[in-house]
Amino acid sequence: MPGTPSLLRAINDRAALRALLERGPLTRLEIGTLTGLSKPTASQLLSRLQEAGLVVPDGIREGLPGRTAEVYRLNPEAAYAAALDVTFTRVEARVADLTGTVVGEYSVPAPSAPGELPGRLRAALAGARPPEPPRRVVIGVQAALDPSTGRLGYATAEEMPGWHVDDLEATLSAGLGVPVSVENNVNLVAVAEQAHGAARGTPDFVLLWADQGIGSAIVLGGRIHRGATGGAGEVGYMPAPGAPTAREAGQYGDHGYQALTGGAAVLRLLRAHGVEGADFCEAVANAARAAAVRAPSPAEERAAAGLREVAARLSVGLAAITSVVDPGLIVVTGGVVLAGGEPLRTLIERELHALTIPRPRVRLSAVEGNPVLAGGLDLALKTVRDEVFGATLPRS
Repeated sequence: MPGTPSLLRAINDRAALRALLERGPLTRLEIGTLTGLSKPTASQLLSRLQEAGLVVPDGIREGLPGRTAEVYRLNPEAAYAAALDVTFTRVEARVADLTGTVVGEYSVPAPSAPGELPGRLRAALAGARPPEPPRRVVIGVQAALDPSTGRLGYATAEEMPGWHVDDLEATLSAGLGVPVSVENNVNLVAVAEQAHGAARGTPDFVLLWADQGIGSAIVLGGRIHRGATGGAGEVGYMPAPGAPTAREAGQYGDHGYQALTGGAAVLRLLRAHGVEGADFCEAVANAARAAAVRAPSPAEERAAAGLREVAARLSVGLAAITSVVDPGLIVVTGGVVLAGGEPLRTLIERELHALTIPRPRVRLSAVEGNPVLAGGLDLALKTVRDEVFGATLPRS
């Protein structure tokens, strides 16, 4: 596109908006310095952005004696984005303004019948009370969207009633009245880790989610690798030594890596070692505490042995992934890993390095709160900001 005055103005506008987003309130002089614009051009730019409702005044900053400067900030109310985290039991919503500030959250039970799906999603969004309808909603699901068909895979209709329809994203967009993107929940966790957590600044890494279910995300060159059917990272179905295969258990049965390392399997393993716990998270936490004791009792030694076996099982799958992907970093998270904390992370790293030639770093998640919603909002906000900040770009 030729460098027309309108294009150059739009490029300058976008640069100024990015500066306000990343640095906070700025004066006209600061905006001019950051964008390389003269004072008159910066003044014209600010007038345009104020008229468009994208920038608002933010008071006066005291400078040198006798001098003050008006400060401007990005208008947080210019647009909103939302994320939904859908599990088999609930739908949780979070809404943020253009600056990324969360303005509302809400949760409703998951739909139990196909006809309930649109209403439950709308109820979750409405309960978060967005000041205006969001411009984009990203939905995280415990499944994967097949880009070649537009249909959901890696989850049954019984687990996710109402989701198995043609052109799912378009159907949901029509039902919610807002553009919708559907993304695998573990991929969204990886997005959050890359933006705010343990993988920040790392272009190639693998994330392992070990909870009731098992999943992973693969990031190559800074981008999520989804695979031909959207199922890259669905390692719960990966064949594993000593576990039933899909041939014996059925395609969606309890087999492979999931049968060895899922929450139910971990709880059975630890109870066999005498570890108590109402659920797998409590049992793992109890085993981790026992493993940290310097002079353990016989019961604590058995519990520590159970934790080592959990780490060994997790490491077998990570070794297979490492042999294929060769990541520089593996981020481990989910209920099993977070309950085990640093003792379990250390055991996983030690066992993994004994199994593979590459020796990737293994780090615990550093994202607080719900990482699926955090990653979903990151994706939704990126799209919204691209649309808003590029609204003045001329069409070619």
